[in-house]
Amino acid sequence: MRLRSAPAFAAALLLTLGACGDRSTLPAGAGVGPAPALPAPNKSLIPTVNIAPAKGWPQGGKPATAPGLQVDALATGLDHPRWLHVLPNGDVLVAESNKPQTPETKKPGIKGWIMGMVMKKAGAGVPSADRITLLRDANGDGTIETRTVFLKGLHSPFGMALVGETLYVANADGIVRFPYREGATEITDVAQKVAPLPAGLNHHWTKNIIASRDGGKLYATVGSNSNVGENGMEIEVNRAAILEVDIKSRATRLFASGLRNPNGMAWEPQTGVLWTVVNERDEIGSDLVPDYLTSVKDGGFYGWPYSYYGQNVDERVKPPRPDLVAKAIVPDYALGAHVAALGLAFAEGAKLGPQFANGAFIGQHGSWNRKPLSGYNVVYVPFANGKPNGKPVEVLSGFVDKNGDALGRPVGVAIDKAGALLVADDVGNVIWRVRAAQ
Repeated sequence: MRLRSAPAFAAALLLTLGACGDRSTLPAGAGVGPAPALPAPNKSLIPTVNIAPAKGWPQGGKPATAPGLQVDALATGLDHPRWLHVLPNGDVLVAESNKPQTPETKKPGIKGWIMGMVMKKAGAGVPSADRITLLRDANGDGTIETRTVFLKGLHSPFGMALVGETLYVANADGIVRFPYREGATEITDVAQKVAPLPAGLNHHWTKNIIASRDGGKLYATVGSNSNVGENGMEIEVNRAAILEVDIKSRATRLFASGLRNPNGMAWEPQTGVLWTVVNERDEIGSDLVPDYLTSVKDGGFYGWPYSYYGQNVDERVKPPRPDLVAKAIVPDYALGAHVAALGLAFAEGAKLGPQFANGAFIGQHGSWNRKPLSGYNVVYVPFANGKPNGKPVEVLSGFVDKNGDALGRPVGVAIDKAGALLVADDVGNVIWRVRAAQ
């Protein structure tokens, strides 16, 4: 009997998986908002696999915008741009990054190999550039005058935070710092270690950071090392969590837990409360579990892996922990199942019109475990009195074409010094700039 090659077998397997699995049965919008519909889990043996293959934008192509907005490319030809940070002088830092090569990723098991093929098809299989690029638009007109390699030789960098004259960078395995001088276009100093972050198997490698308002602490997101603890809870210590790092002492403590894969963080302008967006678990159906936007309570537990969206028990997790489930906090606002919410920026400083003046912009990377596809867009959730207030508004769309191919995938979002919304697109290799239409 002739055996097929690994690539041919993988392609056939992906086609087979794509033909299996369930479809969403909820009415449009039912899984979004403060009280989402939560149907019974679908416990099929074969998970739904539905991928928008990465294609990239055609010449002159760009996303569609909400009425009253327009979008243009601020920078093109980047290498898997994931995250953004706007410096006080208006310079934009772009983390060009991807999953690090670890012993586990170099020699994956069957499941890891299959998921590697899935991620490669989705555009996530490229090597990590391991650098931060600086973009300078001195007059705020949307044209870059200076583009330089700002930092290189990093280890799958993601989050960035400036405190005084020190720039902090979250690598996949820890936070490092560098001296920063305003206007610098390159940093060549050797990285100084600040605090380690859980790495190891690194099922979720993206580590984001944000500084406290007084600059005394950093908050770091650390995703889980599994879908629902199937690799053992001993490797989940300080994972599925937000950690607090004291800058002066470098001591780390658990700030909030049970957050499967938190990424974007931002301080709500009116209340000063920390908010985050979280990617929830997979493989129990196209309508479960909603990814979400939530305020973060010091000491709060949000359910993972034992329960979801409050105290809805995940029967797959053994042994159960009813003591922890009883403490699980219900998130503030569901964004929909499998949208892969990553970027988060409040509208403070935005100049996109009154309809986008008080709320949160969210970059949604897009689903692989749902039919039909979800996410692949940037949405705006209006706020009132420090809380979500109303249905999400699609700000950028058109990232998937009529053939089901991904032209781009949104990740990080940020407000630039001129009040425009910046969006990192890691499949299109573009930074998009959204502003009020003229």
